Amino acid sequence: MCVFLQRWTNQRRSNCNLLTSLVTNPWGKLQCFLRQVTKRGIATKGPFMLDIHVRPLIDPTLNSVGRALAKTGLTANAVTLIGLGLGIFSAALIALGTPFLALIPLLASRIADGLDGAVARATQKTDFGGYLDIAADFLFYGAVPLAFVFADPSVNGAAGAFLLTSFYVNGTSFLGFAILAEKHQMKTDARGTKSLYFTGGLLEGTETIGFFVLLCLLPAYFAPLAWGFGALCFVTALSRVLLARKVFPVTAHKKENT
Repeated sequence: MCVFLQRWTNQRRSNCNLLTSLVTNPWGKLQCFLRQVTKRGIATKGPFMLDIHVRPLIDPTLNSVGRALAKTGLTANAVTLIGLGLGIFSAALIALGTPFLALIPLLASRIADGLDGAVARATQKTDFGGYLDIAADFLFYGAVPLAFVFADPSVNGAAGAFLLTSFYVNGTSFLGFAILAEKHQMKTDARGTKSLYFTGGLLEGTETIGFFVLLCLLPAYFAPLAWGFGALCFVTALSRVLLARKVFPVTAHKKENT
């Protein structure tokens, strides 16, 4: 654990230096920054982001609890829907002006999001279950920023719209890469066993949950935090586009003679 924390701290310092460079000399450093993101994204066991390090720490516990839940007859899809319900409830609390209280169902929903896969592995994994999981995740990730906009439209509206747009673009880059990865039969379990191919990036699930927690703790700072996080989401999406350009063929498919 100590070794992991030391490596994570060193890597975060390196990332902060890169981000500082973007501020002081954005045009000169952006290409170098994206090149590093792209290279680390394809290295499925690299040290760049949190998800790849968090999964080995939490998966044993999740799998153990998942097996216990499976014995009760609870299905993976039911756990997914319970997690979604908790996430929507947390968004409702945020919209009503109680973001601190929203932390409880928000974190509980993310625990459920980890448990549905564990239950599926203990019983039977299905394609629909993976589809339902990703659809529920996207709804949750959109509902939380929207809730902050509802809570204070005049202050949070523009920043919330920017953040949601960045989520939309980032999600598109993620799903588009997953489709091509499936077409090329690419596999990875670096971020746990998934129904889709999960690419690395500057921001992943763990960072996003941490960001949501920060928003709930500091709701008055939603606008500047949303502008900053949204910008990093766009960088993540761009890095995936560059990664796809590098990994997948760029030559046009020849038409077959009929």
